[in-house]
Amino acid sequence: MPDYVAYYRVSTARQGQSGLGLEAQQAAVRTFLSFGEQIVAEFIEIESGRKNARPQLVAAMQAAKEAGAVLLVAKLDRLARNLAFLTALMESRVRFKAVDMPAADEFTIHVLGAVAEKEAKAISIRTKDALAAKKARGFQLGTPANLTAEARVKGQQQRQLNAQASLANRQATELARLYRSLQWDYRRIAAQLTASGYRTRRGCHFTAAGVRRLVLGISAATAPKQ
Repeated sequence: MPDYVAYYRVSTARQGQSGLGLEAQQAAVRTFLSFGEQIVAEFIEIESGRKNARPQLVAAMQAAKEAGAVLLVAKLDRLARNLAFLTALMESRVRFKAVDMPAADEFTIHVLGAVAEKEAKAISIRTKDALAAKKARGFQLGTPANLTAEARVKGQQQRQLNAQASLANRQATELARLYRSLQWDYRRIAAQLTASGYRTRRGCHFTAAGVRRLVLGISAATAPKQ
């Protein structure tokens, strides 16, 4: 039976919300362990705003390598949206398990990482193109003098939420196609995506019909009525 090195990521501002608190993650990890399995080390990362540095993740991966253990995370669905985490995990080549996505393997991480990287580049390009087009139309770029600090914060939060939703949807699509290539039926894929924390654009659980649309690239608006 393998030993595990547990890695948790928390935020002092959001700890305890949405199952992301430290105690909730630790409980999930301990519940995941089978008889005879043990945690040989634990590492806690305090999220630091926009910074991509993850020193505790690096330490956890090093500890896993040295101990010949498996890196265990409680919630891959959130970490999978962080390109820095995925890149570090892919490059480390350490074995890993995720409590909320037990079917995930190294290939799954490569899929998620590739989607995250592509989305990050696409966002950068779209932003630059949009600013250039707006400037060409005569708009003065920058923050208007009458825009309050509260409005700027809300605008930034909404942009972050939109980016996360877009990335999550693209990752769910690629995962659905991956599972389909393994001959999973749509109902099983829907259950796996839902269990892994993925939701539709409207925040609902995936259904077999919804997964079929993802795999075939059919939007809900153009899908034929059943």
